[in-house]
Amino acid sequence: MESPDIPVSQNESERLDALKRYNILKTLPEHAFNDATALVSYICGVPIAYITFIGQNRQLFKSEIGLDASKGPRQITFSRYTIMDTRLVEIPDTLLNERFRDDPDVTGGLKIRFYAGVPLTTPDGYNIGVLCAADNIPRELNDSQRTALLIVARHVINTLELGTKNSELARQKKIAQRAVAAKESFLANMSHEIRTPLNAIIGFTELLAGTRLNEQQSSFVKDVQTAGDNLLLIVNDILDLSKIESGGLTLELQPFDLKKALRHVYDLLKVKVPKEVEFNLYLDAELPDMVSGDQGRLNQILMNLAGNALKFTQEGEVNIAVKKTGQTDEEYLIRFSVKDTGIGIPEQQLKAIFERFTQAEQNTTRKFGGTGLGLSIVKELVELHGSSIQVKSQEGGGSEFFFTAAYKKTFQQAGQQQTQSVNDLGSLRILLCEDNRLNQKLAQNVIEGFGFEIDIAENGEQGIELLREHHYDLVLMDLQMPVSDGYQTTSFIRRELKSSIPIIAMTAHSFVGEQDRCYDAGMDGYVPKPFKQHELLQAIKTVLKKEPRSARRPKADLSRIEETDLIKPGWKKEVTSKFIEKAPIEVQEFENAIKAGDFQTVLHRAEQLQIWMHLFLLESLSMHLAGIEREAIQKKFTAQTADSMEILYCSIKEIVQDLQKQEIA
Repeated sequence: MESPDIPVSQNESERLDALKRYNILKTLPEHAFNDATALVSYICGVPIAYITFIGQNRQLFKSEIGLDASKGPRQITFSRYTIMDTRLVEIPDTLLNERFRDDPDVTGGLKIRFYAGVPLTTPDGYNIGVLCAADNIPRELNDSQRTALLIVARHVINTLELGTKNSELARQKKIAQRAVAAKESFLANMSHEIRTPLNAIIGFTELLAGTRLNEQQSSFVKDVQTAGDNLLLIVNDILDLSKIESGGLTLELQPFDLKKALRHVYDLLKVKVPKEVEFNLYLDAELPDMVSGDQGRLNQILMNLAGNALKFTQEGEVNIAVKKTGQTDEEYLIRFSVKDTGIGIPEQQLKAIFERFTQAEQNTTRKFGGTGLGLSIVKELVELHGSSIQVKSQEGGGSEFFFTAAYKKTFQQAGQQQTQSVNDLGSLRILLCEDNRLNQKLAQNVIEGFGFEIDIAENGEQGIELLREHHYDLVLMDLQMPVSDGYQTTSFIRRELKSSIPIIAMTAHSFVGEQDRCYDAGMDGYVPKPFKQHELLQAIKTVLKKEPRSARRPKADLSRIEETDLIKPGWKKEVTSKFIEKAPIEVQEFENAIKAGDFQTVLHRAEQLQIWMHLFLLESLSMHLAGIEREAIQKKFTAQTADSMEILYCSIKEIVQDLQKQEIA
């Protein structure tokens, strides 16, 4: 029997029946729940997070962080009150709360000073458990964190619902598949919810930095910009994990100056080095200047590794060392090392440090900061390079992280792209389709700052009416709008209005493949939020310099090949002749492999074709090819595959004909 002072719901019998329906009390913790508690701990910045389900006389901790509990009497938990509510319960300081200030887990035990709990409510309205976040110090959640808790709580219930709707022959497999999809959707939606206000924060801060400020004001603005950029890095880290898991993250192979890239990483980090630490970059004399690879992902790996080394080194030195260890006819083998004299890692923790949301010690996050995601992303990115990350470390004696990666040889020079924030386009009239008032105000200030005129539509339908009534040079299209979203609006503009006006997508979402989807829908450019002014202006310049969409078809750009021809005479003729001879055959073999469902051959042929795409700067065809590669990785071809294959086949045929005419001429 329960004591009379324990609150019990009026429909307690039905509530217990709902709990039994999920068979929770007899099952072990599952990864979906562990991921949810890890997200709650990370999002709310608290050391304690747990999911608990309340039975008649006991509670069961399905997943927990910061507790050492599996079962507990129902009458000693905070959750007994939360489960009686219908909304989020938040107690910023338990010692100031009349109900909880004398609770044993406040005065002793867990010493909880902050508590937030969301009841886990079934679709038919019964509260069967609680999702909780707690801390040993007072704190208060912001609106984004509260929204996140509600979303995670719904995610937990959805996970349980999935379990009841699938048979036991296929139950675990389907739960895992749908949990991944739910997680990706959750991460993408959370990205949108965070990026939307962050776009305004970063954008208005950039505008403020461009005004006349005194020294103290300028310092404050720089601090806000740094905080905003750091938050954006955290959001991007989470999204990268989602993309890696879904197979949507691939390396973009382009020629780049390796030494210049390494010095750039060093220069970015050295401004934050404490006076007591010596920071060095050692480059092997035999290191090549130019290689072909993904410079952005290499930067990301080294920024994470060197950033960690600097964070955990109070005195001594941090060294980045890069050395060529070998080469073949086609590639260089290059060893990257980041070594420090910092706090080191205990031997028993070495295997766990690459796990997501994990750091070597429980107090590391509170003392040094960080999300516990950096090394997990490094591991995935290094493996994407066909290598593996290694670590040597001793507690109190420093650490060394190192890996060896292969980079293709190249005769090409890196593109000399200079970012210009100067408007040399003259007078333009731009239509902005955007429903968020803050983002409207931000875009208006930025666009007018460029010297352009701007009209604003709050949804797609208003945008279409304005396009019917006025002439515009460009449309900036938000994807998430009421009434008619960005995709629907773009489709109407292209198909019904028969307009080829340049359209740039602007979105705070970051679904895998969304950029490709925008281009396929008929858009000409893509600017993710938060955006910097120079990024938006560069995107506007890029789309306005392109041919009208109705007249556009892929054409080979020989500029890179001609640059190499100056260094290596005869290169242009050799490359174009091989393309004319081999590309049509390779495309045919590629199509045959798709029809046969031979995923491995498709990936192999796609890799060969991508080389041609990069040589001839066929970016649009490269994106179609990348889409087919993603479907081959997922081992599932769709109608989109057939469309992309048709575009590839026809485009390659036309390009070959163009090159043959040039040879004759």
